[in-house]
Amino acid sequence: MKKLYPVIAFIFLVTGCSFQKPDYLKVITAPELNRIMQQEDIFLVDVHTPEQRHIKGTDLFIPYNEIERYKDKLPKDKNSAIYLYCEGGPMGNAAARSLYDLGYRNLSNLEGGAKAWKKAGLDFE
Repeated sequence: MKKLYPVIAFIFLVTGCSFQKPDYLKVITAPELNRIMQQEDIFLVDVHTPEQRHIKGTDLFIPYNEIERYKDKLPKDKNSAIYLYCEGGPMGNAAARSLYDLGYRNLSNLEGGAKAWKKAGLDFE
């Protein structure tokens, strides 16, 4: 059993690294996103499945695992800022990866997703 501990520790170390925030994605808080939305017109996408109540001002609903299917609805300029959210955050990260693979480079995900937005007392549609 003692020989198994280093193996288990190694697995946790390796899998733990995969949960780190990727360098191509900016993670923002609900108050920060709200402030940005008050100052500029942004492209906000809900990627949660199943579909949920949307944050007020959401431009588009695209399931996190169907990004490529909706690429004609995305900004043509690959440097356009795209703000993502789901219910809690992970689906936004997955959608960001798909967008990055399509060439998008200005990606942000709402930390804590719609739950954090609600907790901050902010508006839904």
